[in-house]
Amino acid sequence: MRVPCLQMPRPDRDGGPDQTTTTQGMTDVKIGAPKEVLTGEGRVAMTPESALHLQKLGHECLIETGAGAGAGFPDSAYEQAGVGIVKTGAALFRAADIVTKVRLPTETELKRLSRGQTLICFFNPAGNEAGLELAKSRGATVIAMDMVPRISRAQKMDALSSMANIAGYRAVIEAGNNFGRFFTGQVTAAGKIPPARVLVVGAGVAGLASIGASVSLGAITHAFDVRPEVAEQVESMGATFVRLDFEDTEQDGAATGGYAAPSSPEFRAAQLAKFRELAPKTDVVITTALIPNREAPELWTEDMVRSMKPGSVIVDLAAERGGNCKLTVADEKIITDNGVTIIGYTNFPGLMAAQSSTLYATNIRHMIADLTPDKDGRINHDMEDDVIRGATVAFGGEITFPPPPPKVQAIAAWSGKEDRREPTPEEQKAREAAAFRAATLRQASLLVAGGAVMFLLGLVAPASFMQHFIVFALACFVGFQVIWNVSHSLHTPLMAVTNAISGIIILGALLQIGSGSPLVVALAALSILIATINIVGGFLVTRRMLAMFRKS
Repeated sequence: MRVPCLQMPRPDRDGGPDQTTTTQGMTDVKIGAPKEVLTGEGRVAMTPESALHLQKLGHECLIETGAGAGAGFPDSAYEQAGVGIVKTGAALFRAADIVTKVRLPTETELKRLSRGQTLICFFNPAGNEAGLELAKSRGATVIAMDMVPRISRAQKMDALSSMANIAGYRAVIEAGNNFGRFFTGQVTAAGKIPPARVLVVGAGVAGLASIGASVSLGAITHAFDVRPEVAEQVESMGATFVRLDFEDTEQDGAATGGYAAPSSPEFRAAQLAKFRELAPKTDVVITTALIPNREAPELWTEDMVRSMKPGSVIVDLAAERGGNCKLTVADEKIITDNGVTIIGYTNFPGLMAAQSSTLYATNIRHMIADLTPDKDGRINHDMEDDVIRGATVAFGGEITFPPPPPKVQAIAAWSGKEDRREPTPEEQKAREAAAFRAATLRQASLLVAGGAVMFLLGLVAPASFMQHFIVFALACFVGFQVIWNVSHSLHTPLMAVTNAISGIIILGALLQIGSGSPLVVALAALSILIATINIVGGFLVTRRMLAMFRKS
């Protein structure tokens, strides 16, 4: 069904800021997404799929002509989803009750807002006082998607994390595109190719996405973060967490909404010393360290860049705030005199507009779903709700930023009691030797205890019983040793059956080795020898196979 273009503004949007209309409690709410006006921005705040979900909530959807073209969503796709097409952005602002955008609104867009109208977008309220004042003067409600509190219930609306996830992934793709070798190591007829060594600075959402992409491409990946509680996350993804020899613990992210707190001068000195040590050995550096509403900390200095090998790549995800690298130039890719490529793009999510729009539009429709709790098309802007209150920066003609702190910590505080330091090779060998001694002592104790029980039982039990009981005990012992001790990761049916057959052969040979016939004794001894070689050899092969999958 083709939906006609909407050209006429709604009557209740003609009166400007002095009107008393509001989306609170309104039915038949129209939600519109204008085309982004920033040059090169292809993302859109509404996709055909998200529009279908919004319609199920009882809302009507509008979109400006061509708004989704940059993300691969033509107007025809919106029309098929039942979305009304509006010719201009100004007409959409007049027609919609709720306007959804991606980037910060321009002054012109804010002046198009009317009293009671709601704007949902990235707003940066801490650095956009003029925008807040203008929204207040227009009497509009503003929900900033970058102010969604980082608590479990709000994860489905966390647009910052959605965009950071894409930026982290895209950073690895950009690095691979500018790196002259494979990420993964290979052994070919033409020679051995070593894997790339990647260092990710900052293990937030973007950093973890970079780690995941880098590890999946086969690179040896290291990661650093000032928050000790993220070490387990880094190591669970297959990367190595870089630790500092620094006694004082940094403030954990639970106290700063999940972000890293500023570092002390002593910690920063130890941090830079570690980076100088790693720089000559690193092929790709991805920096993601950024604290909201602060200039990006300088973590990769000019001398570190000079010490890197020619052909190395630095991707600075903090370029928009000055960059973590001293030489980063915003929105440019430069090559230094020693052949190091530094990428300072500021809109990595925009380079993947289709994926970014899909995730962002999903965050938006979840926010609107919370604003429509009864799914009846009626908006209920509940300022007692932690998520809605936290994201609302202007409401009822007043500025409501900053919000009260969230009642729930963003992440669990780290106790600091556990020793997370990597053991040295000597310590690892000592631990393995201690574990071997403990296992040997335990097995010897079990054998002595079993022998004692067998001896005491033989004093009172008849000979016929003891003969069968000894066979049973030997069967249990041999079965345990040759089958149960196989590593679970290699406990295939073939391995289990092979050891079971060898165990049966040994048990049968043990019963026949006391025979009076020299031939039977010789065959029994030969059977025990061959079956033992099979079992012992199987365990040696098992250990070698497991060692192949250990990075050490």
